[in-house]
Amino acid sequence: MTELVHLAVEDAVATITLDSPANRNALSRQLVTELTAHLEAADVDPEVRVIRLRSAHRVFCAGADLSEASKGQSGATAALVAMLRRIVAADTPVVVELAGPVVAGGLGIVGAADIVVAADDVTMQLTEVRLGLAPAVISLTLLPRLTSRAASELFLSGRRITAAEAAAAGFVSRVVAPEDVSAEVDSVVADLALGTSQGLRETKRLLNKDLLAHIDAHGNEMAELSERLFNSDEAKAAMKAFLNR
Repeated sequence: MTELVHLAVEDAVATITLDSPANRNALSRQLVTELTAHLEAADVDPEVRVIRLRSAHRVFCAGADLSEASKGQSGATAALVAMLRRIVAADTPVVVELAGPVVAGGLGIVGAADIVVAADDVTMQLTEVRLGLAPAVISLTLLPRLTSRAASELFLSGRRITAAEAAAAGFVSRVVAPEDVSAEVDSVVADLALGTSQGLRETKRLLNKDLLAHIDAHGNEMAELSERLFNSDEAKAAMKAFLNR
């Protein structure tokens, strides 16, 4: 089986790269499993100070793998909750590098990360409402980042937004020109790598205490809601129409 997520460690930085071009890094069971495993491995590596999460291709993440989801989501949503929790609970800061678009479930990763650097031509979209779904699982990491007004508009409209709008809404940290994204992330990562293990760990725990408690309190409920919606007749019909268009 070809690996869909790669891990490389160099100079105190663990770089995790999503590399599933066939489905634009959609959150298949294999990708979620591999990403979770690499996050865990990087987090326990004593040489690692920072985790950098990026895509090998133009699209960062296309959301749920609808070809899998249309056949049933048994257990898949719980695995997604666990992966998002792994990012939030990690002792190591996670920096997301966004050089390409992010859709639906992929925004859960954006919300879970500690710092997000995006190119100014990147677009983002919560498409669930148009497929008979709700952004249930990813609401765990997005709602604590967003104002209530921004959440209402973005969740209900399903419209595509720019990186600048995402920054104003609260779930992107920095927006730069496309040609500057990698260098900007390099700068962020270099600053973080100057921290000690204890300093980074305890500061991240301080920052994410409430977010982690929110995930633990509502994760099972959101996984069950998501699975029920994915398995509904309305969502299955909408997903089938989307895949056949």
